[in-house]
Amino acid sequence: MKDAQPKAIFLKDYQAPDYWIDTTDLTFDLHEDHALVTSVLGVRRNDDRSDGSSEMPNLSLVGIDLELVSVAVDGQELPADTYVASADQLILPVKSQAFDLTVVTRIRPQENTSLEGLYKSNGMFCTQCEAEGFRKITYYLDRPDVMSKFTTKVTADKGRYPVLLSNGNDIVRGDLDDNRHFVTWEDPFKKPSYLFALVAGDLEVVDDTFTTMTGREVKLRIFTETHNIHKCDHAMVSLKKSMKWDEEVYGREYDLDIFMIVAVDHFNMGAMENKGLNIFNSSCVLASSDTASDASYQRVEAIVAHEYFHNWSGNRVTCRDWFQLSLKEGFTVFRDAEFSADMNSRGVKRIEDATMMKTAQFAEDAGPMAHPIRPQSFIEISNFYTLTIYEKGCEVVRMIQTIVGKDNFRKGSDLYFDRHDGEAATCEDFVKAMEDASGVDLTQFRNWYNQAGTPVLNVTDSFDQASGKYSLTIAQSCPATPGQDTKLPFHIPVAIALLDAEGNNLPLNSAGDTEQVLHLKEAEETFVFEGLSAKPLPSLLRQFSAPVKVKYDYSRDDLVFLLKHDSDSFNRWDAGQRLATEVIQEMVSAQAEGKSVAPDSKLIAAMGAVIADQQLDMAVKARMLVLPTEASLSEQAEEIQPLLIAEARSQVKQAIAAAHKDALLALYNALEQQGDYQPVASDIAERSLRNTCLAYLTELDEADMLNLAASQYDQAANMTDRNAALVAAINASHQDKAVTDRLLGDFLNRFKDDAVVMDGWFAIQASSSVLGTLSHVKALMEHDSFDKTSPNKLRSLIGGFAAGNMKRFHEGNGEGYEFLADMIIILDKQNPQVAARLMTPLTRWKKYEPEVRERMKKALERIKAVPDLSTDIFEVVTKSL
Repeated sequence: MKDAQPKAIFLKDYQAPDYWIDTTDLTFDLHEDHALVTSVLGVRRNDDRSDGSSEMPNLSLVGIDLELVSVAVDGQELPADTYVASADQLILPVKSQAFDLTVVTRIRPQENTSLEGLYKSNGMFCTQCEAEGFRKITYYLDRPDVMSKFTTKVTADKGRYPVLLSNGNDIVRGDLDDNRHFVTWEDPFKKPSYLFALVAGDLEVVDDTFTTMTGREVKLRIFTETHNIHKCDHAMVSLKKSMKWDEEVYGREYDLDIFMIVAVDHFNMGAMENKGLNIFNSSCVLASSDTASDASYQRVEAIVAHEYFHNWSGNRVTCRDWFQLSLKEGFTVFRDAEFSADMNSRGVKRIEDATMMKTAQFAEDAGPMAHPIRPQSFIEISNFYTLTIYEKGCEVVRMIQTIVGKDNFRKGSDLYFDRHDGEAATCEDFVKAMEDASGVDLTQFRNWYNQAGTPVLNVTDSFDQASGKYSLTIAQSCPATPGQDTKLPFHIPVAIALLDAEGNNLPLNSAGDTEQVLHLKEAEETFVFEGLSAKPLPSLLRQFSAPVKVKYDYSRDDLVFLLKHDSDSFNRWDAGQRLATEVIQEMVSAQAEGKSVAPDSKLIAAMGAVIADQQLDMAVKARMLVLPTEASLSEQAEEIQPLLIAEARSQVKQAIAAAHKDALLALYNALEQQGDYQPVASDIAERSLRNTCLAYLTELDEADMLNLAASQYDQAANMTDRNAALVAAINASHQDKAVTDRLLGDFLNRFKDDAVVMDGWFAIQASSSVLGTLSHVKALMEHDSFDKTSPNKLRSLIGGFAAGNMKRFHEGNGEGYEFLADMIIILDKQNPQVAARLMTPLTRWKKYEPEVRERMKKALERIKAVPDLSTDIFEVVTKSL
């Protein structure tokens, strides 16, 4: 550690800066061994912080590992003894209310492995400044509430870097001596430094235009390396869809003359919403039918939309400080989720989002890094780009829409954008706009912003035959989380329906509504429904109306009934997940006692009914047939027994396959597609269902089923079917090394020059319970296609093994934990952000069975003992222990 104890930063200590930076003029002189950065800052005293005294506080600017060349105020260079400078800070005495500060720094992007600030990737200069990367470029007030108008001049060798990009509109360009050239960009909108972007490289471009709702023509440009240029069409279509949707649904029009996207192979995040110049991880923007699966196509569409939507919910209105991160991220995730639901299957999208919440985010809420969507403190802000901030933040926004209604929500968003345009806002500003626009009091709802953890709803009911009254009593509680032992009641919208014996929704009020949102505000409340002739079966938390856990004493027959009859697609899916989880947990408990229990025939029969149901939407059916993941089962277990969970789940899957082989095979054959590949909802649904059937069929220990997967691989006309066949083959119960080696080798030969596709090749093997042993993973690290500096490769191979392969990561005597600890220690010196994210599987060690727990703890203690840990790793490991 650089400090013995890195210090936490607290929300309660927020203060506005002593100075503002009204204008920022940057000049980048890019060379092969360094970059010279000249910043001219228009600095002004913050009058709100002034006490009227003639004494001016020092101006303190932050930096990281900077080489200072010179400092000047109003054009006069300052002697070195008139200021205090280090690699991390520049402190200047101030004599006037407003002045121009010129700072020249030298940086070395070629040596920047952290991928923050300005760095080089595959011969291209690139930036990533969120959250605090700009301070690696020049000394600055690198905080989101300091908003400035940026002008950026980029100069470089014309042969090596013919494309020079930055934020805003290009206003002048020209040639210089020595085969160099320059382009100057001007962004007319104020922005914080984290939204600054620069790219310089030898890139190809795809051009298009979009006509806005007021008739302006906007140039659209997507840049990538020459060999990937044919993979940009889908991203361009997605961008135009996003722009049109945002106009129609939110009334938001794009504001610059040009919108640009650049694909970068080495990138810590998925993408970045820099004003007018979005920089994307290549995996999130490039797609073609032979290299991208349906999931990849949908991911590209969603991420392009997300970053574009940030133009308003993040850029035009940004966050005042990093504690307000969910203000822009939660709101924008909600916007992109609704966009994806409109573009594809709304039912499946809701299931996907709920799956993420109920597994990974609920686990985060129950772990050592648990925090509210507006944290109260942090040591390293990079550690708070979490599922809580993004996904739970989205669900909180969704609940606001449920509570105030869709029309009022739109009024509230309009008011929020109009009221805070060009400002750095807070979560409170957003909630207040919703209150003012709707007239709905959200005072209690604010607890969602301040309290961590996943609320639990304990639901009981009773029916009085004589009066026809049905009572539903809901009690809420929330477990203790770090720093918060007790919680105040939340305002929780609980959408419900009541089903009769035939599975029909009963009317709930005099208006005949068959679905109702109950507003739970007290620790316990009872809701009464009248006029019923028999006790109904409640359908609770329809469409996952709140990010909570629901406990209700459903019998297995009740769950089968809901799975077959509930009109809510989410609750049909959830009933099946609950049923399968109960059955697998029962088997795990029996195995722990040395007993053997066969999977419950009710689950096997219920899955058969799903397979046979021809009325079910195919996309939803595919989801309903997928068993709870090992991560989901672990999250719901009182004590995680990883190897038993993996074994029990596998046994259930094999039992379903054996019982319904003929039906699965018939459905698989019936869904064979003809014609060209199209990433449209109907075709995606068919492929998803067909490949789900294949995954079951290869659970049978039969050579014919392995050959079925191999045949699909050989005949595949798209990456979706090819990937699914490869996964099915290498995880098949019947193994033939010659077959699986042939398929893996063919895949390698086809795609070895495609970095994004090779990420998938590594991930498929690392997450395989059959192939993904520790020794195999270590061997893959030495493969020619593996790049130890690539975040994508590291996440695919090491993350795929540690987070996606329960059986192999946890087998043995802790060798998997020691391997992960070794990698984290190495990567902490190279890229702390990636290292911290890879640590997640170890942070839940306290929930595992005793022997596993001690081995995981030992790995964490070894990491903690390493000197000079980054703040990223220090925060995670100390909170975990």
